[in-house]
Amino acid sequence: MRTLANATADRPWTESPPWRVTASRAESHDTVTLELEPPEPFGFEPGQFNMLRVPGIGEVPISISGDPSRPGPVLHTIRDVGAVTHALCTLRPGQRVGVRGPYGTSWPVRAAEGGDVVIVAGGIGLPPLRPAIYHVLAHRESYGRLVLLYGARTPADLLFTGELDTWRTRPGVTVEVTVDTAGRDWHGNVGVVPDLVAKAAFDPGSAVTFTVGPEIMMRFAVRALLAAGVTDDRVFLSMERDMQCAAALCGHCQLGPFLLCRDGPVLGYRPLARWMSVREL
Repeated sequence: MRTLANATADRPWTESPPWRVTASRAESHDTVTLELEPPEPFGFEPGQFNMLRVPGIGEVPISISGDPSRPGPVLHTIRDVGAVTHALCTLRPGQRVGVRGPYGTSWPVRAAEGGDVVIVAGGIGLPPLRPAIYHVLAHRESYGRLVLLYGARTPADLLFTGELDTWRTRPGVTVEVTVDTAGRDWHGNVGVVPDLVAKAAFDPGSAVTFTVGPEIMMRFAVRALLAAGVTDDRVFLSMERDMQCAAALCGHCQLGPFLLCRDGPVLGYRPLARWMSVREL
């Protein structure tokens, strides 16, 4: 089984034989979930990512978006925004893709046991958080409330809408969704996702929070969480930079003193705070 030990600079280019695409599912007009079959047993922690490679085009980091407790195909949810992601989004069952990983740090789901878990996601930030949601749902007895606050640009951009409906029916689970803009047929919240924090019911003294989204959204989400009484050592974020080697060698993913492929992508807000306040860093 591959573990985090495979994701270090002493073995930077460990890559298994190409993985086979077993399914491709459209999640929205520009986002696809690929199910990939590993050639050998594969394990990962919520929040980790793989490097996916299309020969002749390139390689990109993609978060694993499936259930870490389930054997079988490994899920990656991909937005079509460039040459490599476009090639990945157009793959069909039976085709193959190069995979390296898993890489990176993970959500501290076990350290969060005993309290509420608050998840704040914006846009394509929901897929990296979905494994943590699956974990908390599978171990409900170990946690307090699970609060998911999720926002997208429009209703058409919302991901996993069927799962959102299922999750909100579970005891002890709150799901609130908002969009930036919508037509008359939308009857939900309109506004930015950080605004949902003040309205959410959770215990700030016990809550651990996980946040992924555009960086400006995360800054305001952190501000709202701190204003709600969550301490800064219980706020965790997944940061994004230009990852190329995923082995802490090239330096492209540097953020202040951190190399996000090695020290992240999941980091606590307390050590990040100084660097998140520097514009254009």
